[in-house]
Parts: sequence; C-alpha cells; structure tokens
Amino acid sequence: MNRLFMALMFLGTFFTAISQILLKQSANRTWKNTLSEYLNWRVILAYTIFFGVLLLNTYAYTKVDMKYGSIIDTCSYIFVMILSVGILKERISRGKLIGNLVILTGIFLYTLPL
Repeated sequence: MNRLFMALMFLGTFFTAISQILLKQSANRTWKNTLSEYLNWRVILAYTIFFGVLLLNTYAYTKVDMKYGSIIDTCSYIFVMILSVGILKERISRGKLIGNLVILTGIFLYTLPL
C-alpha cells in the first residue's frame, strides 16, 4: 500500500509542475487590468491543482515515511525544467542543467541502501 501512495505523491509533483507552467504562461501575457491578471483560467486552474495536490499529499503522508516524501517532492524541479523546454520553449541553461543533475545525484545517493 505504501508504494501506491508514493506513486500518487510522484504524480502530484508532476501536476504541481504543470500548475507552475500555467502560472508562468499567465505571467508572460499582458493583461488589461490587475483583476484579469489574477482571475483568469490559467491562474484559477493552477491554484486549484495546487490545492488538490496539497490535499493528496496531506493524506499520502499518513502512509509514506517523511524521508521518502521529501525526495519525491524534489522531482518537481526536474519536471518543471522538462515542461518549460517542451511547452514554454525555454532553453536549458548550464546552471539549470547542473542544478538538476545535483538534485538527481542527491536523490540517487539518499535512496541507496546502507
């Protein structure tokens, strides 16, 4: 049962990355007024996703050890980088690539059995 909730948390990090992309898309647009800037479908959907993932993680943490939850959460940085290249057509800078490699190395080292 533990692995199911770990998989749900992992899926939640992917949806968190999607919501961050939606917020970035909204921020890149020009809006006619401040209200439109904050009350548009991208922002509302992004925060709805954030809230859903928050509820999911709150329940999942009752079944998953904290040490694994923190590792799963760091995967969102990797998802954001991949989605920003694919959706926003951003370039991967050297710093972003090195940072994500450090994250992957940390995940690998942290999960090694002792």
